[in-house]
Amino acid sequence: MRLRPTVRGVGLAIGGVVAVLAGVAVGAVDLVRIGTLPLLLVIGALVGIGLLDPGRGRHRLAVERGASPNPVHAGSTSVVGVVITATDAAGRARLAGLRFREQASAELSGGRPLRAHVARTPGRVTITYPVLAARRGRWTLGPLVVTRIDPFGVAKATTSLGEGAHISVWPTVTELQVPPGVLVGDPDRVALGARTPSTDDASLRDYRFGDDLRRVHWATSARRGELMVRSDERAGMRPVSVLLDLPTRSASLEWSISLAASMTLAMLDAGHPVRLLCGPAPAAVAARHDGALTERPMSMRHAHNRPGDMARADILDRTIDLTIAESPAAAEERLLVDARLLLATDDVGEIVLAVVGPLTARARTALARVADNAQGWAVVRSGEGSHAQRGDAASTVEALHRAGWRAVTAEPGEDIARSWMRLLESAL
Repeated sequence: MRLRPTVRGVGLAIGGVVAVLAGVAVGAVDLVRIGTLPLLLVIGALVGIGLLDPGRGRHRLAVERGASPNPVHAGSTSVVGVVITATDAAGRARLAGLRFREQASAELSGGRPLRAHVARTPGRVTITYPVLAARRGRWTLGPLVVTRIDPFGVAKATTSLGEGAHISVWPTVTELQVPPGVLVGDPDRVALGARTPSTDDASLRDYRFGDDLRRVHWATSARRGELMVRSDERAGMRPVSVLLDLPTRSASLEWSISLAASMTLAMLDAGHPVRLLCGPAPAAVAARHDGALTERPMSMRHAHNRPGDMARADILDRTIDLTIAESPAAAEERLLVDARLLLATDDVGEIVLAVVGPLTARARTALARVADNAQGWAVVRSGEGSHAQRGDAASTVEALHRAGWRAVTAEPGEDIARSWMRLLESAL
């Protein structure tokens, strides 16, 4: 809490001090008494409002804060509501004399004062205001700043009330079209034959630790005496992994994340089981699966677009805390880890969509091996870094082509839908 006199209080205090000094100088007791009164008034007011701290004591006020929607996509608006309530008469008395000021991160407020609508009822104050989510991340709201002035207007107390909150901001996502037959054509469906479930015999494989128990085929498991699970619940729908190679330059980061997230959601909406490979899963996603011991980490398992699932939210949550790679070496090491994960999968014929930067020979070799058991599609960032790195982007595309990938270059900042269509057209 911060206590200080108002302008009026400062004037009264100065006047009182002058009167006391003058009275002492001339020996006028009455003048000393007169000067003492405003000093006592200011001191008493400071003590009084200090004892009536609305955030402490038996009669403290309760604050609830919420935002809708939360999370929200970058560039979208969320409406924040703050409700301050008093539970007794003493609390209502404190509430009546308070002035409120809400705080928000510059990424939500734009660095400008928030314009809020305040509604007062006995024992309750509701504050509502919109915020514009400017950038992906987790941004702070609150705590509420309250100011109280004593009835004489000579003392003022400022304190914070309630706890802060956060708004999670997802990346901007572009709706991408997945033309039928482009990623998985008729020859691919024939090749998938044994993996295409029928009404009486779904494609089955041995149970692996972490598989969803809802996919266990109990009749076959009972007949064979060991757990068997369906390898795919959608006929002809290949699993998809989206590989995101985080850049080392912040100018390319948001575009890369938006492209990868847009690809992932497009394939999910098209019915494919998908996963986004971009490093360790954040706590927000891991906490959501704490109660499900049979679930694998989000970075390893494929998500399905089923009613009631949180697949879209889980995918987007993984992107919130992503930052640029610490160094080119760190970015390459993360890419190699994800490449090894793709090589270790049992999903033959998987589709791999990659958003990568110019790669070293070691990374190109790792991705080339991925194409042995998967169908690879890659967007290679160009136009970042030195002239030599621009040349590396072309070399990366050429190396991926030789390994069987379909790859195109794209400048960070290019229209995402246009980059996606150029990638699909590379197969024609």
